[in-house]
Amino acid sequence: MGPHRRRRNTLVVVGLVAVVVGMAGLSFAAVPLYRLFCQVTGFGGTTQSALAAPGAVGERVITVQFNADVSPALPWRFQPVQRQVKVRVGARSLARYRAENLSDTPLTGVTTFNVTPYKAGVYFKKIECFCFTEQSLAPGESVEMPVTFFIDPEIVNDRNLDDVTIITLSYTFFRAKNAGERRAASEGAGETGRQVGYGDVNERSGTVRAN
Repeated sequence: MGPHRRRRNTLVVVGLVAVVVGMAGLSFAAVPLYRLFCQVTGFGGTTQSALAAPGAVGERVITVQFNADVSPALPWRFQPVQRQVKVRVGARSLARYRAENLSDTPLTGVTTFNVTPYKAGVYFKKIECFCFTEQSLAPGESVEMPVTFFIDPEIVNDRNLDDVTIITLSYTFFRAKNAGERRAASEGAGETGRQVGYGDVNERSGTVRAN
């Protein structure tokens, strides 16, 4: 084999390795990029976060309805305290959900959430929410969990949302591993190479304990 052919084969191998490395990098980046895309665009009804309401309150009134579901693997009772509220766009609003641990063991739950219609997600902004962190309940414990939110006044300038008079905010609680379960799973993952647990959170929860 001549030097020219060896050099060409080397370049082919290097190119193939670069493609494999690039594909691996894209696979690791896919989840955070998708999450960022949803947060920025409101895709799939993903809600947004905000530090405070804008201050300017508009005239348009929208009814916000509240929905609650629980995974069969989590023996909790979970429901909204109020079924709906009427809010003016831009106004800071407060709603509460109630959760109760029906089991005889401490359990931790984590929520998924969205709004419908999906196109309203980019305008539905949460200031404070129990969904920002995991929630742990002792056996038989009941808590009220507030969510503070507003509807961005810019919604009135989006002709695609002129027909929206009702927005439904939905949460689903799933069971999360407690500290002991995570420790055991982590030790097992060290043997199998699996990744376990949840990512870091950077928001504070607004949970209010009920007597």
